[in-house]
Amino acid sequence: MVEVRRSTIVDAPVDQVWAVLRDFNGHERWHPAVAESRIEEGRAGDEPGCVRRFKLKDGAELREQLLRHSDRERSFSYCIIDSPIPLIDYVSTVTLKPVTDGDRTFWEWSSSFAAPQGREADLAELVGENIYEAGFGAVQAMFGQQVRHGATVPRTRTMATPADARPLDGGAVVVERFGGPEVLRWERSTAMPPGPGEVRLRHTAIGLNYIDVYTRTGYYPLIAPPGVPGMEAAGIVLDVGPGVHGLMPGDRVAYACAPCGAYAEVRTMKADLVVPLPDHVSDRLAAAVMLKGMSAEFLLHRVHAVREGDTILVHAAAGGVGQLVCQWARQIGATVIGTVGSAEKARIARAAGCAYPILYAETDFVDRVMEITEGRGCDVVYDAVGADTFMKSYEALAVRGHLVSFGQASGPIPPIDLAGFVQKSATVSRPNFGHYTSTPNEVRSITDRLFRALANGVLQVEIAQEYPLREAAEAHRALESRRTTGSTILIP
Repeated sequence: MVEVRRSTIVDAPVDQVWAVLRDFNGHERWHPAVAESRIEEGRAGDEPGCVRRFKLKDGAELREQLLRHSDRERSFSYCIIDSPIPLIDYVSTVTLKPVTDGDRTFWEWSSSFAAPQGREADLAELVGENIYEAGFGAVQAMFGQQVRHGATVPRTRTMATPADARPLDGGAVVVERFGGPEVLRWERSTAMPPGPGEVRLRHTAIGLNYIDVYTRTGYYPLIAPPGVPGMEAAGIVLDVGPGVHGLMPGDRVAYACAPCGAYAEVRTMKADLVVPLPDHVSDRLAAAVMLKGMSAEFLLHRVHAVREGDTILVHAAAGGVGQLVCQWARQIGATVIGTVGSAEKARIARAAGCAYPILYAETDFVDRVMEITEGRGCDVVYDAVGADTFMKSYEALAVRGHLVSFGQASGPIPPIDLAGFVQKSATVSRPNFGHYTSTPNEVRSITDRLFRALANGVLQVEIAQEYPLREAAEAHRALESRRTTGSTILIP
């Protein structure tokens, strides 16, 4: 039996390095030998038992299975199922540990396997040098280190390394023309070195939102084809440009904002648009919650300040924003009514704090709201459905109620006669995400409250669907057909 063991020191905190390595399907993003990678059967990349099929840049294809995964121990083990290389009974383990004399990480990568007689030495060298040492060097470079003859030069806070001056190749999903999901295609892309006030990121998880559909169809003119959609992602800072303060290579960050461009492996953007992530918010969670959670924050606290004792109606209560609004409003002390499309979605909405889920296909929601409120109606209605619900949402309002229209999944809202709203002295709002997040101070204020709500358990986020970034078109189809619940993320 051959044993290979290699270790290195990465000049970055252990949680930041683990954020890069923990995804069993993530080798494509950081290992220089891996060309393509995917998890079979749509399983998660941190789920024990999942199988990763990947192709090396020399064309060889392999399959590996995740045996064990521990976020607490920052370690995982896997074995080879199929390989053109004669590594028999190959089992490998990756383990990270914090170094006590600074924010550095000890990384050990070890394996054992049987080899044909006479090939033990060359296969041990192949594994140790071509796989482990090459991976060490690539990740060290991600965190701003230069690798020289097996040693590493620590990153600095004041100078960029020479490698920072080069464009960085990656892949991206591009809208080739406005239209349906079929217009999304995979292309190679380039992230230029960061200029003054900019950072360059490697995305680790990307959020899927309905605004991405509007971008793809051209309903919102946010890009000019061919262009990269997406407004939400989490990732690792690779390097920073002149004049950037408070961020450095290796920092975990996230954002939810214009301009579009999140459907990419690597990206260069303004530094003041990204937010450092606290330790309790993982990259996947950030990609799932940033835009939806920030939306829920300003809907409940800024557009209409919900108070204890209020009664609210939330359309699409089992959706990503809907679940967060339900949870947060319940914590405030409001009574939450919600509309959903199925019995399963009613169960999800109820678990999120919706006291009265209504199946809109079976029950007229206005009649049911009036029954629940004894004829009074709701203090506020949060409507992201649009054409199909707008006027009936008005009917469900109480006198001096507030109708907040923040989306139109069923189509554009037709022209309305505003004079008719005098019958209830109703208020109508059409908030724009960008108008509530237009400055760094506004973003920090919103995300500070959001991160506190996550830390305190006020908000629980379900990542119900996960797609490879290359399969963004299928993710769009699922979203538009209302086959999704909770949050959906894309993995580069």
